[in-house]
Amino acid sequence: MLAAHKQKRSQYSSQLGTVNKMAAVAPALGMPARDVVAELSLDAALNRVILGDCLKVLSNLPDHCVDLIFLDPPYYLQLPRKKLVRWGVATEVDSPEREWDRFSSFSEYDAFIMQVLAECQRLMKPSATIWVIGTYHNIYRVGAIMQDLGFWILNDVTWLKTNPMPNWLGVRMTNATETLLWAVRDRRAKGYTYNVAVAKEYAEADFGSRITLNVWRIPICTGNERLKGPDGGKLHPTQKPERLLERVVRLSSARGHTVLDPMAGTGTLGAVAARLGRRFILVEREPTYAEAAAARLGVPLLVHEPSLA
Repeated sequence: MLAAHKQKRSQYSSQLGTVNKMAAVAPALGMPARDVVAELSLDAALNRVILGDCLKVLSNLPDHCVDLIFLDPPYYLQLPRKKLVRWGVATEVDSPEREWDRFSSFSEYDAFIMQVLAECQRLMKPSATIWVIGTYHNIYRVGAIMQDLGFWILNDVTWLKTNPMPNWLGVRMTNATETLLWAVRDRRAKGYTYNVAVAKEYAEADFGSRITLNVWRIPICTGNERLKGPDGGKLHPTQKPERLLERVVRLSSARGHTVLDPMAGTGTLGAVAARLGRRFILVEREPTYAEAAAARLGVPLLVHEPSLA
């Protein structure tokens, strides 16, 4: 397990080195401008996309500094390392699994998730809440870890996808849902933001219900919202739709609040937060995604490189 962690750190350091070398030519290539720092302050992190290891970045931030956290961790899919082909049409299935989703064991995965959640808990104000999203692959493990750390779960919310990716092999049912866990930092927490009128609005729109419901009907990210790579394909395999993050932000925060995404991907939380008058802190370890998020938001990329200290 330790060897696997060291290998991943080595790969990540190599990626950062490449990004630092590119900084001087970034303006000419139309990339976001970059600032490289060894240490971070809260003021420096606000409304920025930070390229860096989330645990190292979060450790630079002060206690009790955020009002809302959205955590979209690796799902640890454990998919077979082989090409998957759709029956009948003989076309290849684009697997959502990437290097950052691979761990050597459940123990390594659990240890990583526990470290991240512990840092998130430290950063949460007494009135803050956190949302964690996952599928059947990981959400039960994540929920148990949250409870072990003392988080108090307020709701589980089922995201019902109206256009799910079919199970092409026909060996099991199509997975048309993901689960979000909404929690406060401990059982004693009071004064957290819950905009019940917003919850009623979405229940009415989804099901015609007069009462709030913990099921959300939202399509997966498609069309112009889906960021594309140089090859015209998906830039990020699991980019979340803005409609999903809009519900999270509107339901559980207020204008002027600070929202954090420690694994920000292509920056959907930041895009929604900016539109809704919230301040954001986005952290992403993959240079390609961090570049795209900064460009999407029109902000300089902040590269966290502790080795410069």
